[in-house]
Amino acid sequence: MADQIRILMCAPDHYDVDYVINPWMEGNIHKSTRDRSVEQWNQLHNAIKERAIVELVEPQKGWPDMVFTANAGLVLGDNAIVSRFYHKERQGEEPYFKEWFANNGFKVFELPKDLPFEGAGDALFDREGRWLWAGYGFRSELDSHPYIARWLDTEVLSLRLMDERFYHLDTCFCPLAGGYLLYYPPAFDSYSNRLIELRIAEEKRIVVEEPDAVKFACNAVNINQTIIMNQISESLQQRLNNAGFEVVQTPLSEFLKAGGAAKCLTLRVNEPVLEDVHASTPVESRTIQLNGHLLDAGIMNKALDNIVENGGSFKVLNFDLGIERQSTSAAQVRVSAPDHDVMEEIMTQLIDLGAVAPPQEVCDLKTETVAKAGVAPDDFYVSTIYPTEVRVNDQWVKVQNQRMDAAIVVDPQKMTAECKLLRDLAVGDHVMVGFDGIRTVRQAEDREQRNGKKEFTFMGSGVSSERRVELLVEQIAWEMRQVRDQGGKVAVTAGPVVIHTGGAQHLAKLIRDGYVDALLGGNAIAVHDIEQAMMGTSLGVDMQRGVPVSGGHRHHLKVINTVRRYGSIAQAVEQGAIGKGVMYECVKNNVPSF
Repeated sequence: MADQIRILMCAPDHYDVDYVINPWMEGNIHKSTRDRSVEQWNQLHNAIKERAIVELVEPQKGWPDMVFTANAGLVLGDNAIVSRFYHKERQGEEPYFKEWFANNGFKVFELPKDLPFEGAGDALFDREGRWLWAGYGFRSELDSHPYIARWLDTEVLSLRLMDERFYHLDTCFCPLAGGYLLYYPPAFDSYSNRLIELRIAEEKRIVVEEPDAVKFACNAVNINQTIIMNQISESLQQRLNNAGFEVVQTPLSEFLKAGGAAKCLTLRVNEPVLEDVHASTPVESRTIQLNGHLLDAGIMNKALDNIVENGGSFKVLNFDLGIERQSTSAAQVRVSAPDHDVMEEIMTQLIDLGAVAPPQEVCDLKTETVAKAGVAPDDFYVSTIYPTEVRVNDQWVKVQNQRMDAAIVVDPQKMTAECKLLRDLAVGDHVMVGFDGIRTVRQAEDREQRNGKKEFTFMGSGVSSERRVELLVEQIAWEMRQVRDQGGKVAVTAGPVVIHTGGAQHLAKLIRDGYVDALLGGNAIAVHDIEQAMMGTSLGVDMQRGVPVSGGHRHHLKVINTVRRYGSIAQAVEQGAIGKGVMYECVKNNVPSF
C-alpha cells in the first residue's frame, strides 16, 4: 500500500547554488531564490506525504546539496550503501548520511574512498524488484557495480551515460510501476539502449523527447500508480495517463538551477526484497601491461581513451616512467567492462596498441572448431593489419597472411597460424576465439605520434551527407499510397544511406503497413540494416549519437558471420536472431528483397 512507502527528504534550509559541478549550475551561482525554493520543496513534500511516509534528515550548514537526498546512498531491505561522492564539494555530506542510516537500523556498507558511487541518483530498482539499473560515466564508476551486487544480493545491469547534461541516471531514466519505463534514449550509448530494449518490452517503454527531457521529466517520483514530477508537456502527460498513471505536476524550477528535480530530492528507504533475486553482475575485469614510449608516442592516453570510449573503466595499478628521453616506460592497468562483449571490444583495441597480459597471466590462445564451411565461431577474433603473434603450446607463433577483417586459423600440430577470410573457412579449422594468448608486435622505440596514422573509420569526418537526418517520410508515403490505390505495385530501390541517415524505422514501417511490394537494395543495405538492428550501429556508427564507435567497423563482419551461420536472412529472422529492421519486416511480410 502507498502509506507503507518510506521516503527520505532534507529541508532546503541551506540550499543554494554555491559552485559548479554540472552544466545546469553554470550561470546560476547564487541565483536561486530562497523563498521560492522553500515553497517548491514544500509543495513536493506535501504531494509525497499524501501518498507515502516522509522522513527527514537534518540539513547541515555548508553542504547546500544535502537537499538532494537521492545521492545519500542506496537501500535494499535492511542494507544501505552510503555514497562516495565524485566531487569534493559534496564529500562532506557522507558522514551525515552514514549517521542517519546507522541510527535508523540499517547495516551500512562503505565503498573504497577512491571508488565514486552516488547512490540512488545512479542506481534505480526496477519497480517490480527484478533487478537494479546502475549508471556510470560521469559520477559513479563501473567498478562499484560488483560491490553493489554482492552487498545487496541483487542483479545489477550497467548503463553508460553519454550526455553530460544527464550526469546521473535518475535525470534521464525512471522505472515505473507495472514494468513501465520512462526514459530518454539519446542519453545512453548503443550498448545500453540495446540492453534496455532486451529487458523492457516495446509497449512498456515510454520515450521522452528532448523538450521534456531537459525539464527533467524523467526525474520523477513514482508511488504506485502516481507520478510526481516537474511540469511536462501535454502530450507526455497524455501518454502517461494512457498507461494508467495519475500525473501530479509541481514546479521545481529553483532546483533545476542546480541540476535536480523531484527524484533528486527524495530517497526511497524501504525497497522490497524478492527472495528469488540474487547477486548477479556481468561486469568483467582484467589486467593489461603496456610497454614502450607510452607518453611521447601517446600510447598511454590512447589506451585509456579507448577503454572509456568503448564503455569501460580503468585503474592504473602501476606506472614505471622512463627517466630519460630514450628510456621506455611500463604500466599495468586494470580494465573493467559491463559485460564480456564490451570487454572483447576494448581488449581488441588495446591489443592493437600492444597491450599484453602480465607475465603471470600469459596463457595459450583458445580455439573452436569450424562446424559449417564459411562460418566462424561466435566469439572469433577479428584480425587487424598489425603484425600479430599468438601463443600456441607455450610458444609465440607469428600469424601469416596478415590482413584486416579475417579469422585466425591455428594448426597446433604444425605450430602455424594464418589469417583466413570467412568464406575460406573449412570444416575442422581451429579458429581463435576470445582475446587470450595474442599480442601485436610493436617496436619499443616506436614514437609514432598519436596524431599521426589513425584507425580506419567510416563517416568519421566532421561533415557528411550520410549523417543521420530526418526523412520526409509522409510525402513519400503519400505517393506510394496513390500508386497502391490505383492498383499498382511499389518497388523501393534503397542503398545503405537509408540506414546511415536513420531512415530504417520509416522504411520498415512502410513495409509493415503494406506500402512496399519489393525491395531492391543488394547486400549493402541488408548488412547495414541488420547491424543496426542487432548492434545499434551502421558500419560502426552509433545510430543514437551519430558518431563512429571505436572499433565499430568490425561489427558488420560479426553480423555477416551470424547470418551465414543461420543459412539466410529469413532463417535468422525466423529463429529470433534478428528482431527488427527493414529486412525483418521484409521477411515477416513476405516482401521479396534483391
